[in-house]
Amino acid sequence: MSLIPQQLVEIADKYGSPLYVYNTQSIENQFKKLSSAFKDVNVRFFYACKALSNINILKFLYSIGSNLDCVSINEVKLGLMAGFSAEQIIYTPNCVDFSEIEACKDLGVHINIDNISILEQFGNKFGNSYPVCIRINPHIMAGGNMKISTGHIDSKFGISIHQLRHIQRVVKSTGLVINGLHMHTGSEIKDIDVFIRSLEILLDIAHDFPDLTFLDLGSGFKVPYQEGDYTTDLETLANRIKETFDIFESTEKRHFEIWFEPGKFLVSESGYFITKANVIKQTTATTFVGVNSGFNHLIRPMFYDSYHKISNISAPHGTERIYTVVGNLCETDTFAWDRKINEVHEGDYLVFHNAGAYGFEMGSSFNSRCRPAEVLFHQGQAHLIRKREEAEDLLSKQVDCNLF
Repeated sequence: MSLIPQQLVEIADKYGSPLYVYNTQSIENQFKKLSSAFKDVNVRFFYACKALSNINILKFLYSIGSNLDCVSINEVKLGLMAGFSAEQIIYTPNCVDFSEIEACKDLGVHINIDNISILEQFGNKFGNSYPVCIRINPHIMAGGNMKISTGHIDSKFGISIHQLRHIQRVVKSTGLVINGLHMHTGSEIKDIDVFIRSLEILLDIAHDFPDLTFLDLGSGFKVPYQEGDYTTDLETLANRIKETFDIFESTEKRHFEIWFEPGKFLVSESGYFITKANVIKQTTATTFVGVNSGFNHLIRPMFYDSYHKISNISAPHGTERIYTVVGNLCETDTFAWDRKINEVHEGDYLVFHNAGAYGFEMGSSFNSRCRPAEVLFHQGQAHLIRKREEAEDLLSKQVDCNLF
């Protein structure tokens, strides 16, 4: 269920703008879609909290039955604070110091290792006392943008499938217990064959790991950003995974759980980013709408060339005009070129749709502009879940040495 313009206007009037708003009903609906599609598969879902890690979001996902995927020790700590048990958390770091991995081991979570050097260090120190998962790089190009493709030959993520012999030597020499194999090829995956190829690769190398209990296929489920966008066919994917597993289990007599790590899929459509039109600027070629935000609050359009639908919620039935929507930074920060939007006047609220994933999470205080507030819309009520930053917050960690 989407929030209507009037609801968003009322929330913006109360809490100010720019402002992030998240609708729990949307998150729950997405989680139910996954659960329904995979009802006949032995599956667990781990929310990839790098998409949106506000503790209220984590608590809500815990309440509806999700597990948690973390990429840093602080995400792990947030997950534990939100109520997840260590067994419900998988930690998949990349290029971190070994001490962070040790700290997460001490917290008791599942650990996913994607580097032979780290695998060897872990095995030498802990031997068979603590099972780990291994992240494999299958050399599969997938995803909607090179910047979000993580399984190709030049990716920093995972241990190359061609280094399997090296992995085997480390496991044999250290006594490591490998309880899971992991693969994540990218985000915005349209072709479900990517998941099936990944699964077939993992099943093929599973023969070398007798202690496996799960195979983790990451995520990358496609969500629609504009009308007519392709979305991942979850039902077909689930059926094909079940077929593949049925064949494997009937011949090999081994049974594994399948794990997925949806992030964007669960929270993207729940999010609305509300801005205010500061100026309407007419040039010889373009009509600009300059809003009270920039890529410091929503970097995806500049970073990924991503599309976000933009609506004028102050005048939802106005005549459409063509605008280029830009931000207020001392930097080129264009949200949209030549976009049809209902006629905008200075002071109108513009909302960016599908802003729940990697919006606030990738924000910054560039230009010394403060981060926005966050609001959670739950059971018909709006709740403030993060206060708007103020100038004092920009100085809170700075140290004035009184040198001048």
